[in-house]
Amino acid sequence: MADLILALDATEKKAALSIAQACAPHVDAIKLGYPLILSSGLAITRDLEELDLPLIADFKVADIPNTNRLIAEQVFDAGFSSIICHGFTGRDSVQACVDVSADYGGACFVVTEMSHPGATEFFHGGAAEKIARLAMECGADGIIAPATRPERTIALRKIIGQRKILSPGVGAQGGDAAAIAKIVDGIIVGRAIYEAGDPAAAAQVFAYVRSGK
Repeated sequence: MADLILALDATEKKAALSIAQACAPHVDAIKLGYPLILSSGLAITRDLEELDLPLIADFKVADIPNTNRLIAEQVFDAGFSSIICHGFTGRDSVQACVDVSADYGGACFVVTEMSHPGATEFFHGGAAEKIARLAMECGADGIIAPATRPERTIALRKIIGQRKILSPGVGAQGGDAAAIAKIVDGIIVGRAIYEAGDPAAAAQVFAYVRSGK
């Protein structure tokens, strides 16, 4: 059964913490990106510790190896369990994130193809496949592949085998939770949960749907 990952992109700290607490019983991990971190700081991880859920740093790290290393170290020192980096920056930059993740006992996921429509302007013609192969060669724990294009995620699954796939785009972007949950290890849901009138109830629905019951 695929994990349910809450993409907590709310930008107000008090509201974000309230949503996280309400949804905690129904989700398997929380993904934090720039919207919340820039408004609240890395220290928000300490406020989320009591939920005892893995925290994924979705910074889509994309810089030279040394900068990637410095970012990854800050991420894991702050209490995150996983980091997401881009693969288009090349082998040495990806390897820096993978190596730091291993040093901290964490995980590194590499973006192969994004979920929004504009992603196809560049992630096509074999580019995503090439990134997926690179991620595997670097020893990454898995990849990010789109819930909005299941056929692409299936193609990337053939490359990475049993390594993990986390899949964004479920809900607001149109990705089907039940369909994508059958071929990935984690479905990522953001606005459809945190912007819902009752986030906990919305999370519970997605938890049920991804279970395939």
